[in-house]
Amino acid sequence: MSKGLKLFFSCDRCPAYCCSYANIGVSEADVRRLARHFGITPEAATKRYTKTGAEGTPVLRHQRDEHYGTVCRFLDREERACTIYDARPHICRKYPGSSRCGYYDFLCSERHLLDDEDYVATTDNR
Repeated sequence: MSKGLKLFFSCDRCPAYCCSYANIGVSEADVRRLARHFGITPEAATKRYTKTGAEGTPVLRHQRDEHYGTVCRFLDREERACTIYDARPHICRKYPGSSRCGYYDFLCSERHLLDDEDYVATTDNR
């Protein structure tokens, strides 16, 4: 995201929508970062924390979640926060890559459909 870009969402109020994406891709560098974080080899990190995704590429493993069905295995389901924030994959570091995220858009749509201006608490109260 470029500096100075107005944000229309706050991750502080999100129940970790992006952590529910089925394919949270990881690169070799991401796996090495995870391995360093946990003090294990990259091979062990690959085996423990990744699986082959829909397109044949490595993705983070999931865990069950009462809200989304499954979420990233590194999500603290009580706090709705990343447990490996400093070691998180590159895709998570750059998400959403714009001034809006998918959860913000979903909630705005719900607010519009329900005709309830208070339904969504956003950073700009739109």
